[in-house]
Amino acid sequence: MKSCLIVDDSKVIRMVAKKILHELSFKTEEAEDGAQALEACKRSMPDAVLLDWNMPVMNGIDFLREMRKLPGGDHPIVVFCTTENDIEHIQEAITAGANEYIMKPFDSEILQAKFSQVGLL
Repeated sequence: MKSCLIVDDSKVIRMVAKKILHELSFKTEEAEDGAQALEACKRSMPDAVLLDWNMPVMNGIDFLREMRKLPGGDHPIVVFCTTENDIEHIQEAITAGANEYIMKPFDSEILQAKFSQVGLL
């Protein structure tokens, strides 16, 4: 079973993502910010990360840069899931190591399509 770390400061978004990912047969772990997510990755590197951009403590882009430096940090498929949809943000995310980008709000169909696109399904 593949694992996905859901990183978002919104409990509702984490709950929705968790439900969808469980339906897609993923084991999930949750983090409220980038710092918690980094600790989770140090314990056990996930197969995928669903990542929000704007969060307290450590934002998504800083987390992504730090995670990619960790042993095995090049392994997870990272899908940014955010309201930031301008080309500058998207380019910055891809340059920092994101594999894909989806907009909030998302649904099961969108998440499934993106995860298929990046080879997770």
